[in-house]
Amino acid sequence: MQENDTTSRGPMLAAAAGSAALVQPSGGRAKWAPVWLDMDQQALDDAYDQQVYAPNRDQVGKRRIANSEQARAVIGAPQRVAYGPTEIEKADIYRTRVPNAPVNVFIHGGAWRANRAADYAFLAEPFVNAGAHYVILDFINVDEAGGSLFPMVEQVRRAVGWVYRNAKSFGGDPERIYLSSHSSGSHLCGCVLTHDWRKDGLPIDIVKGAVLGSGMYDLKPVRLSKRSKYVNFTDEMEQALSAQRHLDKLHAPVVVAYGTYETPEFQRQSRDFVAAVKAAGKPAELLVGEGYNHFEMLETLANPYGLLGRAAFAQMGLKAGS
Repeated sequence: MQENDTTSRGPMLAAAAGSAALVQPSGGRAKWAPVWLDMDQQALDDAYDQQVYAPNRDQVGKRRIANSEQARAVIGAPQRVAYGPTEIEKADIYRTRVPNAPVNVFIHGGAWRANRAADYAFLAEPFVNAGAHYVILDFINVDEAGGSLFPMVEQVRRAVGWVYRNAKSFGGDPERIYLSSHSSGSHLCGCVLTHDWRKDGLPIDIVKGAVLGSGMYDLKPVRLSKRSKYVNFTDEMEQALSAQRHLDKLHAPVVVAYGTYETPEFQRQSRDFVAAVKAAGKPAELLVGEGYNHFEMLETLANPYGLLGRAAFAQMGLKAGS
């Protein structure tokens, strides 16, 4: 779920920008001095509030849950496994019948605050039918973590490490692990991709590729937005959990995507991340979903002929329905 408060924050902006001077009104409302790029506080808040740009959020969410129930009816209930010590640290494994199969690990979004693995079963069906295992992670949310993103990142990293160590136990190939993600899950995915796996006694390249949809890769503007109401950002958190600042630790090719109906900041974050990865001399591809908003983009991952699905299948060497 996303916050829906779009109230103008002129006084807050004045403190952040160091000036209370108004700029000429634009678009029917007074526009305050910019707090990030050319955005005043309300514009920046709106740029990190998906429902402002995607008013059909709830409709798409209901569709996602209904389609997940239908998918489980077809491919069966997942194998539920624990990857860590707490109750939430579990994953749903949708297994293919192909032996020694590649594995795709999905990291869901929800503004770091909402959703669960069971809500995303609909993504698994095409991968399972094409001969890959699909693993969907559950993890703590930021509210339960007292406003810190560190526990979420630590849990997701631990889950991916668990998949690498235990892939053979469910018929997976540990040398063919890939990631897919959406929204705040793509922020977490970026933190997984830029993790130094040697600290966990693992090879640096346990992930062989990732498809990141509609994500955030630098936390500075997010920290300036109204998301700071529920995330207790610190300098340490901003630096440590901004994947774009740690590309020296990136060892997997990435495909990054956004829709043309996404917020301007989510579009910019994707473009800037890909540009930074390429500037670092590492493989990256940018995909643009024409006519898709933030929530609709995820549905293309469930279609092997959709924007994200086609990219993930190509990355993993899968063929639809094989």
